[in-house]
Amino acid sequence: MGPWDDMMAAMSQTLERPSAHPETRAGFSGLLPWRMLRWRRPVWWQEIGIIVVGYWLYTLGRNAIPEQESIARRHGRGIEHLQDLLHLNWERAFNHFVATTEWVAQALDYYYSTMHFIMSIGVMVWLFARRSHVYRGARTVLVTTTLLGLLLFTLYPTAPPRLLANFDYVDTVAKFHTWGSLADPDIAQHSNQYAAMPSLHIAWALWSGIAIFMCARRTWVRILGLAHPAATLVVILGTANHFILDAVAGAFVLAVAFGCQWILSGHGAFVAPVDAPDFGLPDPELPHLHHKQRQL
Repeated sequence: MGPWDDMMAAMSQTLERPSAHPETRAGFSGLLPWRMLRWRRPVWWQEIGIIVVGYWLYTLGRNAIPEQESIARRHGRGIEHLQDLLHLNWERAFNHFVATTEWVAQALDYYYSTMHFIMSIGVMVWLFARRSHVYRGARTVLVTTTLLGLLLFTLYPTAPPRLLANFDYVDTVAKFHTWGSLADPDIAQHSNQYAAMPSLHIAWALWSGIAIFMCARRTWVRILGLAHPAATLVVILGTANHFILDAVAGAFVLAVAFGCQWILSGHGAFVAPVDAPDFGLPDPELPHLHHKQRQL
């Protein structure tokens, strides 16, 4: 690496390392007090406790919401009609295409019921272990997204396409008897089936993909991370678990959560706190001093 590259690397690291206290930085520095914005290495048992309690509260709240079947079906029909007006009604044809081949439908059903949790948990563990300087910000976004989703489930219960009999969608789980799927009737009866708007499958998948893209160093890993939300979109439409507009709402909720995190901290979710150690690439060598400077 030549002198020019050394200089550019040093300038880049200088720009990426903010000052030690937010009050010395120009611009908005977040609503939270400085003591809450300082970097602290996350503790594994505390984080597991937060995740377990948070998911328990989410599940409890989601399942405690009155399902309001008639209202949810009316909302689902309204979304279908709106998509017709917007010419977004090609998803039914795609759902029928998936339902014609059992192994494709089964693969999509299992992706829907497993990767939603595997990817999200896996990315959280990876951030905790390898990117602890941005872990808390990323976790705040995910938690906020989930809580906003729960609020919208309460305010706007919505039936998924597969439960709208008059619109000819195929419930691939019911047709092929996919074992262990969360949409299986024996499992679904213990959860709220009318919580389709927004799609948290899309929201969580986008969060995972963005986290991998922002924090991974290998190009192929970053590309693979972005492939997950794209695959999730194919899955939720192919299995008739969500409308396209549910996915749009999921992306919007995630964007709002990123905004909330920025308002609280004054920096992006994947920007390290101002006093965090440098977890990036090694520092470049110091520039060599000229002969006259050495004599001083």
